[in-house]
Amino acid sequence: MDTMMIQMNVPIGMAQYISDDNLEFEFARNAMMLYPLIRNLTISYGKAAEILDVHKTDLIEFYGSMGIPYLNQSEEELLSDLSTLDEVLGVK
Repeated sequence: MDTMMIQMNVPIGMAQYISDDNLEFEFARNAMMLYPLIRNLTISYGKAAEILDVHKTDLIEFYGSMGIPYLNQSEEELLSDLSTLDEVLGVK
């Protein structure tokens, strides 16, 4: 994966916890920086995984371990989708 150095402003108290020699932390940081772009539909999970050079399922699993669900539907939306599926399949 190609990388690029950028500068970021962070709170002073946060700087001591940011390390560039811990690959696991670097992945988590970068994945969390991409999540708002996934959430607002700027990029897909697949694109984020491509950027991070990981498999999409690994990224979804990582977000799940952080308590971020892959499917973000309300109960009402889920019930509506199930009802539509029942209609399509002719289930009564």
